[in-house]
Amino acid sequence: MGLLTLPFKLPLLPVRGLIRLGELIQEETERQLHDPARIRRELEEAQWQRAAGKISDEELSRVEHEAVARLRTGGTASTGGAAHTGGAGKTPDTGGSDSAGPSRTIGGS
Repeated sequence: MGLLTLPFKLPLLPVRGLIRLGELIQEETERQLHDPARIRRELEEAQWQRAAGKISDEELSRVEHEAVARLRTGGTASTGGAAHTGGAGKTPDTGGSDSAGPSRTIGGS
């Protein structure tokens, strides 16, 4: 029975391969976006740039809050908008402790 359907499936194989390739790229992108080591490097880079006077305190705060939001969402990239809203709502509570919190979380894992 497989030999009878094979001629009909052959034209769709490149499309299936392309769809699978897109899925793999999406999975890898989400993995890298939520990688704690990468987020930590971004935080360190932002802190270095602030110390060098290249960015303002507001920009550093924005980078920190985005990084914390990505850490909180982890693998749930479909709720990315909700994570940014939740992270922005907690800005007064976190203050300057954002950089210490993620460092402990990342270093402990």
